[in-house]
Amino acid sequence: MRVLVLHSHPVEASYGAALYRQTLESLATAGHTVDGCDLYAESFDPVLSRDDRLVYHEYPGNIALVKPYVDRLKQAEGLVIVTPVWNFGFPAILKGYFDRVWLPGVSFELVDGQVQSRLRHIQKLAAVLTYGATPFRAFVAGNPPKKIVKRVLRAQINPLRPVTFLAHYDMNNCTTETRAAFLGKVKTAMERF
Repeated sequence: MRVLVLHSHPVEASYGAALYRQTLESLATAGHTVDGCDLYAESFDPVLSRDDRLVYHEYPGNIALVKPYVDRLKQAEGLVIVTPVWNFGFPAILKGYFDRVWLPGVSFELVDGQVQSRLRHIQKLAAVLTYGATPFRAFVAGNPPKKIVKRVLRAQINPLRPVTFLAHYDMNNCTTETRAAFLGKVKTAMERF
């Protein structure tokens, strides 16, 4: 299976980068063809410009500025997101990826006023997230990133398929042991993906 792994942490020596490397390695060990997309390393431009918005609904012209990313998404049979959660949301670069790449004609199309997915070729979805907040605080805030992964993205890909959701909460108070345990959990989950 060809797996697209989206990564959005700007610091190469971070724990988030270690999670990304572990994800890539474990997926490869499991026999998958892995396409690692490190948005910062690739200098992805997350800004949906005025011109982008003007051609937003004009497929295929709307993909001109992001065609390499669209091609990678269309080739993917699995999708894994590895990202920190900032202020109960995705980093701007990842949000911009979804705004600029998951376009009409790419991730969905409107047919008689109804949204129809164009991502049914993606068979599996997973997320590896780190939160500064505790699980309780994330729950009280509504945990938007979890809902985006388990509801919004899942619905666009295939609402009947399970989602692998892995989260290390309370990074503000984590220890070497909690980080190692979560890294091991990610390793196991990705080898079973």
